[in-house]
Amino acid sequence: MTKPALTDLLHAAVTAVGGTERPGQVAMAEAVAEAVDDGTHLLIQAGTGTGKSLGYLVPALAHGERVVVATATLALQRQLVERDLPRTVESLQPLLRRRAEFAMLKGRSNYVCLHRLHEGVPQEEEDGLFDQFETATPTSRLGKDLLRLRDWSDETETGDRDDLRPGVSDRAWSQVSVSARECLGAAKCAYGAECFAEAARERAKLADVIVTNHALLAIDAIEGAPVLPPHDVLIVDEAHELVSRVTGVATGELTPGGVNRAVRRAAKLVDEKDADRLQTAAETFERLMELALPGRLEVVPEDLGYALAALRDAARACLTALGNTRDKSVQDENAVRKQALAAMESVHDVAERVVEGSEFDVIWYEQHDRYGASLRVAPLSVSGLLREKLFADRSVVLTSATLKLGGGFNGVGASLGLAPERVLADDTPRRDGGTGQDAADDETPPWRGLDAGSPFDYRKQGILYVAKHLAPPGREGSRRDMLDELAELVGAAGGRTLGLFSSMRAAQAAAEDLRGRLEVPILLQGEETLGELIRRFAEDAQTCLFGTLSLWQGVDVPGVNCQLVVMDRIPFPRPDDPLMSARQKAVEEHGGNGFMAVAATHAALLMAQGSGRLVRATGDRGVVAVLDPRLERARYGSFLRTSMPDFWYTTDGDQVRRSLAAIDTMAKEAGAAGQA
Repeated sequence: MTKPALTDLLHAAVTAVGGTERPGQVAMAEAVAEAVDDGTHLLIQAGTGTGKSLGYLVPALAHGERVVVATATLALQRQLVERDLPRTVESLQPLLRRRAEFAMLKGRSNYVCLHRLHEGVPQEEEDGLFDQFETATPTSRLGKDLLRLRDWSDETETGDRDDLRPGVSDRAWSQVSVSARECLGAAKCAYGAECFAEAARERAKLADVIVTNHALLAIDAIEGAPVLPPHDVLIVDEAHELVSRVTGVATGELTPGGVNRAVRRAAKLVDEKDADRLQTAAETFERLMELALPGRLEVVPEDLGYALAALRDAARACLTALGNTRDKSVQDENAVRKQALAAMESVHDVAERVVEGSEFDVIWYEQHDRYGASLRVAPLSVSGLLREKLFADRSVVLTSATLKLGGGFNGVGASLGLAPERVLADDTPRRDGGTGQDAADDETPPWRGLDAGSPFDYRKQGILYVAKHLAPPGREGSRRDMLDELAELVGAAGGRTLGLFSSMRAAQAAAEDLRGRLEVPILLQGEETLGELIRRFAEDAQTCLFGTLSLWQGVDVPGVNCQLVVMDRIPFPRPDDPLMSARQKAVEEHGGNGFMAVAATHAALLMAQGSGRLVRATGDRGVVAVLDPRLERARYGSFLRTSMPDFWYTTDGDQVRRSLAAIDTMAKEAGAAGQA
């Protein structure tokens, strides 16, 4: 049978979803097909509106082998499973002469646990929580949520938390879900045959396309406990998030509260001697944490080392005891013991990791206003892990609207464990890590980068304005000149502003100041759920929305309601960020430019994402305003600007305000005409 042409397959899929075929999408699909067929790796930058999901789904389905698609956000997972995949599979079936199956798979804690739901939650007496399902008419929010969860469990087909509308609090969900460590296992659980998590795994085993998230991908690749079925092709969408998500999975944490919960769970199941030893170690750790000051621990203090060694040894003794205990006085002893084992394993593993003090780990104290002090340990770099675990036995395609920083892919490639891409005289990409070795001798995976472009004409649709006349931002204190500039810009735009701030304090100060100056509504992150804030911002053209990091990447509001995106300053990592500063220092110790490799790359990625909030459709017009003169004056400014969309560039504030006023007038006229 003749294999259908890729262009015919793509055309059928695009037609099925009601889209428009674009040159960038075709180039992307051809590059993905080539990488998949050759078993090589590909980094693709595809701007908003390119149609990148079909650009990788069509060639992956045509290849015929199992593919895993990992995304960073729930919104994209839902788009793939509820819209793109059903229509694409249907449209390709006549051409491929087969129907591909697809499924979504998440971590176990995302599914309701029927054992927890029906047998009750193993609780420590100290928690003082009521039996959640015995109260006929609970008055607390927790009680109401739990009863609603019980009713929902009888109706849902998936048991997936994200299918619950409206949602419930994290506290309520924790009462009816389990981690992988806490799970009894299908064979030992009375509800194993009905388990939602097991059903999701079984569906995934039969699927041709499995949609999952970055965190589960990281667990599967790094922790040596396979949770994804074997697959030949991996596609990582929203790939700019991958390194941070993998770092999160590989980060360990110890808090006094967490340690004490583990102690309470284990104490009732082990003998008095082991329980007392564990309690003493926990109390010593807690006393030390009361004195902890935020910051990196380049050397673990002697007293902390002794305390953690004692905690590790006591936890190890309890783990041995828990493996042998059978306390018949405890109802549902298996579940109680499993929960105690999971908590104690976590304490033991983190304590041991800090005591061992690998040169490849960063250790620090962190202080939280609500939860107090914590001890954290994270890998200095995940590039080696990714190179070894992610790229070894499959073809990997990584795609995002922001992978090309400073004009090239090498920055992102290095963070993923890929050696720099070099192009020889014959334009053949070669990798030699800058050592001069032949590519054939290089152990790093072969890859290439492709910029699929964007359907938008950024130079005609947007302006990048840098307020170079402002004073450079300092670490502390009010920026009165910046607030004056911001007020003038928002006033000229008639609202319609997304304000992206480097800290919550800066966002709050700006919102308070402008609410006293301007008549337009100003929404502030934290005053309502993020989803509700974005909905209100999208519905009212005059409204402004101010916030921090999650807004830099999570807002998709095309049209006249978002015509000004403002960044208060270049979003470099905090100088006292333990992990980022450690990574920067490590680069410098190896002769590199730590600031450019870590801080500037971090800022470039965020600025590329933030400025990408402005143009979301072909008819969008507006301004990205950066109220930090360093973007124009500093040597690294050109690197950051090159990482952003190719907007028309200016430092003329008067011209920008006139442009904003003109855009506002046109938007109002269009709105009035639409209502007529």
